[in-house]
Amino acid sequence: MSIKYPIIVITGSSGSGSNRVSDVFRHIAWREKIRHLVVDGSAFHRYERDEMALKIEEACADGRYLSHFSPEGNRLDLLESLFREFASDGTGKFRHYLHTEDQALEYRQAAGTFTEWESLPPDLDLLVYQGLHGAFANDGIDIKQHVDLTLGVAPIVNLEWIQKIHTDIRNRGYTLDAVRAVIQHRLHDYVHYITPQFSNTDINFQRIPLVDTSNPFEAQDMPENDESMVVISFREPRDHDFAFLLKRIDGAFMSRRNSLVVPGGKMEFAMELLLNPLVHEMMERRRQLQEI
Repeated sequence: MSIKYPIIVITGSSGSGSNRVSDVFRHIAWREKIRHLVVDGSAFHRYERDEMALKIEEACADGRYLSHFSPEGNRLDLLESLFREFASDGTGKFRHYLHTEDQALEYRQAAGTFTEWESLPPDLDLLVYQGLHGAFANDGIDIKQHVDLTLGVAPIVNLEWIQKIHTDIRNRGYTLDAVRAVIQHRLHDYVHYITPQFSNTDINFQRIPLVDTSNPFEAQDMPENDESMVVISFREPRDHDFAFLLKRIDGAFMSRRNSLVVPGGKMEFAMELLLNPLVHEMMERRRQLQEI
């Protein structure tokens, strides 16, 4: 953790909707005039797309588990090094993973490949990570220890699968059978390496649909925000003004002393009300340190 060079993590699996949180941070950063960078966790995969497919085949033949959810499928040592270096002196290396043809076109590369490593921009106020392993702590790797605020995005699993299915088919050209196979293959690593992280997070956002999602593989569309509720749980409820939040968010209520429930359509608004004061306080502490 670092006052001078803080790090915020948004962790969630494919299809979780964690991009909604990063969009909120962009709005907050614009209002607060914060120089920040969002680092994509996919950039720390160990293999490019074609090589990963071969490695998965080899692992299956040997009776081993390998996926982008598992430590073996990623360079978590490099991710921890980035966090350690940034928290220490604001430096570090990052790259991009090119998911789509449109992204790849900008770099004149093939989709499913990495760009070259490059240095972080100078004079960043804040580093934001969005990806699979932002709260990972296992196998000699402890990423969470370097992070100042950790947010988990974990919709109920059927909704998560629906969102992944629709995203991969519409945006990445996958077939339903291909996405189903990926989901099935990742289940072991999801249970062992993704879900434990949500016990390490400071705030969790869990969207719960109010429509039938019992068979995600036959769902024709994704539940709309207004067809869902969002449970927001807090590790330290004493740090938050729930009376203020309940007053500002129509339809919100407390289900437990550490759990706030809001309508799905109010999710981004609730995030801004929650996170803006936390980020503002983080930047004030940083500013005061620089003035010493």
